[in-house]
Amino acid sequence: MEKQEKLDKFYDEPHHFKNGVAALRKLALACGLTETYKWSFPTYMIDGKNVIAIGKFKTHFGIWFFNGVFLNDPKKVLENAQEGKTKAMRHWKFLNLEEVKKTSVTDYINEAIENQKKGLQLKISKKPKGKIEVPLLLTQEFNKNSELKDSFSKLTHSKQQEYVEYITTAKQEKTKLSRLVKIVPLILAGKGLNDIYRK
Repeated sequence: MEKQEKLDKFYDEPHHFKNGVAALRKLALACGLTETYKWSFPTYMIDGKNVIAIGKFKTHFGIWFFNGVFLNDPKKVLENAQEGKTKAMRHWKFLNLEEVKKTSVTDYINEAIENQKKGLQLKISKKPKGKIEVPLLLTQEFNKNSELKDSFSKLTHSKQQEYVEYITTAKQEKTKLSRLVKIVPLILAGKGLNDIYRK
């Protein structure tokens, strides 16, 4: 299905918030945003960057502001879209069409557009990679085989972690030994434990 068909379906299908989302769409387009369809929702962009999306659900409909964290929010209407997961996105929920005040919604959308034009973006700091605690069994194998140690050190942090967990999660010593036998040729070949499952 083409994007335009998906948009038509979203806005034309019978739904108790059909008029509500239509009103939000009208305001978004009046602000000069470009309409597209992403992640199962109508999405509105400026200069190829996401600004807002419109959604409808059982109990409410609303607008997602992709970089809503930068909005002033004078009406105190914005909520974190998914507490604990989303950092920048904010959601403005409406329970009925009467709550959609043209001036207020337009002000929020225009501020979001200006913030996007300024290039405001939340920088997500990556968690520092923890030190790999190589188990004794693997360390002993490294001492016997320097090539194995070299090959292991060249693997990515995540691949090293996979091998360490593979050995340490084995409860019995014989299982640890059999797992060690299995992973030595993979490490020497520069492969990760789960490379076979990665596309």
